[in-house]
Amino acid sequence: MASFAATELGRLFPSLLATPRNPRPVPSPLGRSPETLVSFSSSIRAAPAALELCARNGRAPVVAAGTKHLIGSLTKTEGLKFAVVVARFNEIITNLLLEGALETFQRYSVDDDDITVVKVPGSFEVPVVAQRLGKSGKFDAILCIGAVIRGDTSHYDAVANSAASGVLNAGLSSGVPCIFGVLTCDDMDQALNRAGGKSGNKGAEAALTAIEMASLFKHHLLK
Repeated sequence: MASFAATELGRLFPSLLATPRNPRPVPSPLGRSPETLVSFSSSIRAAPAALELCARNGRAPVVAAGTKHLIGSLTKTEGLKFAVVVARFNEIITNLLLEGALETFQRYSVDDDDITVVKVPGSFEVPVVAQRLGKSGKFDAILCIGAVIRGDTSHYDAVANSAASGVLNAGLSSGVPCIFGVLTCDDMDQALNRAGGKSGNKGAEAALTAIEMASLFKHHLLK
């Protein structure tokens, strides 16, 4: 397979395999004899498997140079403002999720004055409030917290689907990151495990996502 790839690469890109008239030896970092190396972009290197695939398909390998990567920061939290929309239904769960979120904000140096908590009756009401808060222009991210637990009827599916699509639409329509922190569980044990039990606290995880997304928008995407 390796010899086939080399043959195809030689046919497609003869300049890659051509030996220069006066090759300059390259010192080997491992002390072996000097070798002639083919150098690609310092930031991204094409894997041999990718080159082989391109050779088989008769296409030139695409190697990006100078690619710019944008990512939110968990440490640049100064001045970031957050709203947390919390459903009161299944309050024993949502209070634990809220507690985890607030502890995470505090751990990452978000000032208490920069956090606004809004409580609504249930998870179904979370998205419309998140949308209004996002459109207010006062917040860098909206964290949506709720808990939907399966019952004996199809009500669970209606509320869970509406909450998920509603939070997504709230973010899209407001242009402000709206983070989905609504638990959708089969029973109370699953919910407790995800609200500080053996599966961690999903409210804390959602708060981390809110910080990263708020930082990404504030420092990179809104300039």
